[in-house]
Amino acid sequence: MRPLDGFTVGVTAARRAEELGTLLERRGGQVLHAPALRIVPLPDDAELLEVTRSLIEDAPDVVVATTAIGFRGWIEAAEGWGFGEELLARLSGVELLARGPKVRGAIRAAGLTEKWSPASESMAEVLDRLLEEGVSGRRVAVQLHGEPLPGFVEALRAGGAEVVGVPVYRWMPPEDIGPVDRLLDAVLSRGVDAVTFTSAPAAASWLRRAEERGIRDEVLEALRQDVLPVCVGPVTALPLQGYDVPTLQPERFRLGPLVQLLCRELPGRVRSLPVAGRRLEIRGHAVVVDGELRPVPPAGMALLRALARRPGWVVSRADLLRALPGAGRDEHAVETAMARLRVALGAPKLIQTVVKRGYRLSLDAHADTNKYSGV
Repeated sequence: MRPLDGFTVGVTAARRAEELGTLLERRGGQVLHAPALRIVPLPDDAELLEVTRSLIEDAPDVVVATTAIGFRGWIEAAEGWGFGEELLARLSGVELLARGPKVRGAIRAAGLTEKWSPASESMAEVLDRLLEEGVSGRRVAVQLHGEPLPGFVEALRAGGAEVVGVPVYRWMPPEDIGPVDRLLDAVLSRGVDAVTFTSAPAAASWLRRAEERGIRDEVLEALRQDVLPVCVGPVTALPLQGYDVPTLQPERFRLGPLVQLLCRELPGRVRSLPVAGRRLEIRGHAVVVDGELRPVPPAGMALLRALARRPGWVVSRADLLRALPGAGRDEHAVETAMARLRVALGAPKLIQTVVKRGYRLSLDAHADTNKYSGV
C-alpha cells in the first residue's frame, strides 16, 4: 500500500502545480487542485519594462536574483522588447547575488556569473552579507518574487542604499475562483487531510478569499485542529503563522521533500484500532483493514468517524443521523448508510448493532477503551 492511499491533499500552487500533483498521486494521494493565484505574462508588464530601461541607463552596483523562473523571464522579456543584449551587458558588470542553486543555474545559463550565493538559500543571509559589506550610497536592484519584500528592502534603505524593485512577474487572483472555493469548502467539511502551499502570495490570497466569504475564522480553526497545512519553506508559512496557524515544512525547501514530509506525517496521524480481531485504520476517504485499502462512501466515513470517537461505546441512531451530511430527520438514512458501510468494509462484524440503542465498533475485549477515545 502506498503512503498516501486514502488521503486527499489540496494544492494551491499555480506554478508547478501539475508536477506537485503528479508526485502526490504517484504515492496514492487524491489531489484537489485550487490555484490561488495566476501570473501576469512578463512581456505585458509595463512596470517591468520601465524598470529594465532605467537599470540599463543607470547601472546598479548590486543585483539580487531571487528565483530562477523570474530571472529567466526577465531576460526573455528584455529580448522580446529588443534590448536583451544591453541588459546582459549591464548585468555582467555588476555584483550579482543568487539566492539559491536554481537561480544560480539560471544566471549561468544566461552567460553570466554570480559573485556569491548563500548555502541556506535564505534572503536573511543575503541581507546580512550586503549589510556587512556596507550599502550606503550603493544602488541595489532586487528581483521581487510576486510580492514586495518589505523587511529586506527597508533594511537596505535604512543602511543607506537606493533600492530598485524589479517586478519580474506579478501575482493576480485566478480567473476562475471556483476551485479555490471548493477547496475552502473541503477544508471546512474536513474533506481534505492536508493543504500544501508553495508561495507566500498564494497562502495570503487563499486566506483573503476565505475572509471575503466570511469563513476565515472557521478555515483557520480547521487548519489548527484537523487539516494539516504544509508549506515549502518558512517564507511561504508567514501568512499562516500570522494567524497563529502552526505549519510543517521540509528541511529542504523543495517539492520532493515536501511530498516526503506528507508521506510521513499523514499516515503517522492515523491510529490503528483493534476491532473484531482485525486492525482498522481510518484515513481521509478510505479505511485500511488488515493492511488492505477499502474505499468508503462519504456517508459511511461520517458514520465510521462518529463511531470511532468512542470505540466500543454505543452511539445512538439519533447521534449518527446528526453526523450524516444532509440526512434530514429520517433515521432510516442511518440504516441505509450503515448497510453500505459494512459492505465497503468487507467485514460486517467490525460494527455491531445494539438492539433499540444504536451501533458500536466491536473493539477487542483486551483493548483499552480510554486509549482509543477521540480517534
